[in-house]
Amino acid sequence: MSQTATTPAAAAPTAAPTAPASTGDRIRSITLSHVVLPLPNPVSDAKVLTGRQKPLTETVMLFVELATEQGLEGMGFSYSKRAGGKAQYAHLKEVMDVAIGQDPSDIAKIYESLMWAGASVGRSGVATQAVAALDVALYDLKARRAGLPLAKLLGAHRDSCRVYNTSGGFLQASVEEIKEKATASLEAGIGGIKVKVGQPDWREDLRRVTALREHLGDGAFMVDANQQWDRARARRMCRELERFDLVWIEEPLDAWDHVGHADLSRTFDTPIATGEMLTSVDEHMGLVDAGYRGIVQPDAPRIGGITPFLRFATLAAHHRLDLAPHYAMEIHLHLAATYPTEPWVEHFEWLDPLFEERIEIRDGRIFVPDRPGLGFTLTDTMRSLTVDTATFGA
Repeated sequence: MSQTATTPAAAAPTAAPTAPASTGDRIRSITLSHVVLPLPNPVSDAKVLTGRQKPLTETVMLFVELATEQGLEGMGFSYSKRAGGKAQYAHLKEVMDVAIGQDPSDIAKIYESLMWAGASVGRSGVATQAVAALDVALYDLKARRAGLPLAKLLGAHRDSCRVYNTSGGFLQASVEEIKEKATASLEAGIGGIKVKVGQPDWREDLRRVTALREHLGDGAFMVDANQQWDRARARRMCRELERFDLVWIEEPLDAWDHVGHADLSRTFDTPIATGEMLTSVDEHMGLVDAGYRGIVQPDAPRIGGITPFLRFATLAAHHRLDLAPHYAMEIHLHLAATYPTEPWVEHFEWLDPLFEERIEIRDGRIFVPDRPGLGFTLTDTMRSLTVDTATFGA
């Protein structure tokens, strides 16, 4: 039986590659604000008592407020203590126009474009701390667009975290004053207390720690030496402090002594904590590469924003490191809620005058706001403390 040959049908033309999805929105305008926030009273840590710094009298803030063509808004901030605030503001002014017209959802792309715009001054320090304010504002906007708290947008493991107070434990205060502030913090629902150590007379450190441990009973208690010990003194002090059942010993060594911190973290039962002064993912990874086994304390405004914070947090979680982000609880509460193992969040009331809203604290925990984005709006006080502004775009 014969068969009739047939001609195959012509293949359908291949569809052209589609362009990447876009929100159709663009950044229309960005306003920077250089804000100087005075503290109610000057405070001193060990860096002051060792003669390396002056007492802290103010916090300098860099705020970013952005708006899009579709009418969406976002707010973010960075900060500096003692020096650097003017430099952060000046650097961001120089590179900010690069962000105008970009899709606000392309946060990583925008971040890289600003880092390249200022690449001649490096990718750490002032450069990253300046860009951090915009990066945080973009995440705030993205979560607001979704109608979600930032923690929920990123993917939360919990709705609250353990919280401890630092602002009442500085070295200019007497032991009795610190006891009173600690009692007030605990009665307000805060779960742990941190005090400063690292004085030239180590015996005075032990006297104060002994008095506070007796006052707190078996409550959560941390100490912070603010980088003021050398390796030999740090080993001796860590050995002395073992008996106080501390949650951690913070910054016993210079912040960039990765090997020294790693050695202490593997030697003592009391956890070591460090990282707040580091200003890039690479600087933080120096700890990991040195074999550090302690608690990492990245600070989103210092490391360069939420984008690099999340990059490092992923690596830290992979190495089974505990997390306790430094300062700026308005940002860090959201990020801590997304970390696989439960962090401590540091409570400072210093920034309260800048924001209309307050964070709920009770039963030793700090709760993620249910408002979209970071969940904060700026006050008239913040406007009155603004010493310079610059606007880009329409």
